[in-house]
Amino acid sequence: MLTKRPSSERGHISHGWLNTYHTFSFADYHDPAHVHFRSLRVINEDKIAGGGGFGMHPHRDMEIITYIISGELEHKDSMGNVGVIRPGDVQRMTAGTGVIHSEYNPSPTETVHLLQIWIFPERHSLTPSYEQRTFNDQDKRNTLCRIASHDGQNDSLQINTDASVYASIISDGAVLTHHFIAGRGGYLQVIRGGLTVNGVHLVHGDSISIEDEHEIRIEERENGEAEFLLFDLG
Repeated sequence: MLTKRPSSERGHISHGWLNTYHTFSFADYHDPAHVHFRSLRVINEDKIAGGGGFGMHPHRDMEIITYIISGELEHKDSMGNVGVIRPGDVQRMTAGTGVIHSEYNPSPTETVHLLQIWIFPERHSLTPSYEQRTFNDQDKRNTLCRIASHDGQNDSLQINTDASVYASIISDGAVLTHHFIAGRGGYLQVIRGGLTVNGVHLVHGDSISIEDEHEIRIEERENGEAEFLLFDLG
């Protein structure tokens, strides 16, 4: 079963310096029909204006993945990590027993565009930790590039939950397939462009949940390119 969630139905909040869309309930946006999907709790599409950002704030008991689409984001945390993440970079933070961090756009003029993803961990009170990897466009071109997984295979970021996260840039009418083991589900979020999943058409900001499907067929249908994330969830 495939259930489409159109971009226009997402929660939307603008704070001036922050323009954000929430696929699932978050902060002041609450939709009881879209609180989470399996272990996937948050997909926020954020655009942070130059010089804007989130001051030091706490998290705990969550796996947090940041995927940079364009621009740069400066990160600082209570574990001592300091750095700037750029397009192609993916950051994983295990909040565990508690971590405090800040996220700022260091550019005075350029907007940073990103996806922030939260996934429930397999258990509480983990030791906080941090990882960062670069996956360039060629790594993702017309393939499902594993960027995060429970066992860290294929040099992916290691997350403490039964899930795999794939990133892809699909172009020129390419077709990708993904098989689900019985009992697992999936979620696909379109970052840009247009594609179809088992014949269901999706464009930027749309997403689709996947249950009781043995296989999905992902096709780029606009003679250009599309970028998306695919979650395989236990």
